[in-house]
Amino acid sequence: MVGIVLVSHSKALAEALVAYVATMAPEARVVAAGGLDDGSFGTSYDLIETAIEESLSDDGVVVLMDMGSAVMTVKMVLEDLEDKRVAMADCPFVEGAVEASVLAQSGASQAEILIALARIGETKKL
Repeated sequence: MVGIVLVSHSKALAEALVAYVATMAPEARVVAAGGLDDGSFGTSYDLIETAIEESLSDDGVVVLMDMGSAVMTVKMVLEDLEDKRVAMADCPFVEGAVEASVLAQSGASQAEILIALARIGETKKL
């Protein structure tokens, strides 16, 4: 099963989103990487790297970020890891987390999940 990593500047936000998606995809492997090591706001290279390692399988990992420096930090981690099984998704954070988790639980491949997430940003709410 593809693992999902949710990277946020807020530990509480990342953990709440993991809990939220678990209501729809309880079997999905979803790991939060939120805030800094001391729990304050920011993004932590070490927390992101650990979350990727925890969720990594042969099927790969999809990493979703909330915004800004979370994207930069994930890019640095991925450059250092040099693992083709780990990919970033460019999509809305909450909607993407739900879609990715449900698809992962259903057995979708990493490529299928990334294609679906690319379309999420085009979805209109009104």
